Amino acid sequence: MFTGLVETTGELRSRSGSPVARALIEARFNGALVLGESISVNGVCLTVDAILPNGFVADISAETLARTTLGELLLGSKVHLERATPAGGRLGGHIVSGHVDGVGKVVERKPSGSAIALSVSAPVDLAPFIATKGSVAVDGVSLTVNRATGPERTSDVVFDLMLVPHTLGVTFLADLRPGDRVNVEVDLLARYVARRLEFQDHPAKNALHGEPHDDERILQKLRTSGYL
Repeated sequence: MFTGLVETTGELRSRSGSPVARALIEARFNGALVLGESISVNGVCLTVDAILPNGFVADISAETLARTTLGELLLGSKVHLERATPAGGRLGGHIVSGHVDGVGKVVERKPSGSAIALSVSAPVDLAPFIATKGSVAVDGVSLTVNRATGPERTSDVVFDLMLVPHTLGVTFLADLRPGDRVNVEVDLLARYVARRLEFQDHPAKNALHGEPHDDERILQKLRTSGYL
């Protein structure tokens, strides 16, 4: 698991092979890498397959190439990197799995004082999981959603972000322009809230007591917390 707080940045130096691609990422970390460990590369969880003096090598599956932007990055592109969070580590962003849900597109970028306001569109099937004041990972960076379009929208969902000076200083999000594609991962909690709602009208039997499972109190708490 990751937190969406970028640890360092790197550069895509090579990528070859099909249907599985082998990529070399040039980067420097605080501390030695371990063979087989997980690293988030622009929000995509990859496994270190070889360790080099100036970076690491990882394989990118056909599924990952199809569902993320890693297959379309130009050689020399800068990438956000984060090593997996150790047990007991500080969770400064939000829980990020490194499993990208879809590719979004920057639709608007405008300055806002020392910050940058960014609007991103994402596939409409992700709309139930992106909520105002909720969390989202964009190219592996944990961000807060300022506003998201409502459920009546039938095309891509659009959500607004504010990139504060610190984020602009430690990531490459400031380089994004309208039309650029980004990896989007929704909040893990939102997945389970949506899954629970699928069963709201079809209450399951309590496996231990054989009685109807009444979660109205839990649902009410979710509503008042802004999840529903």
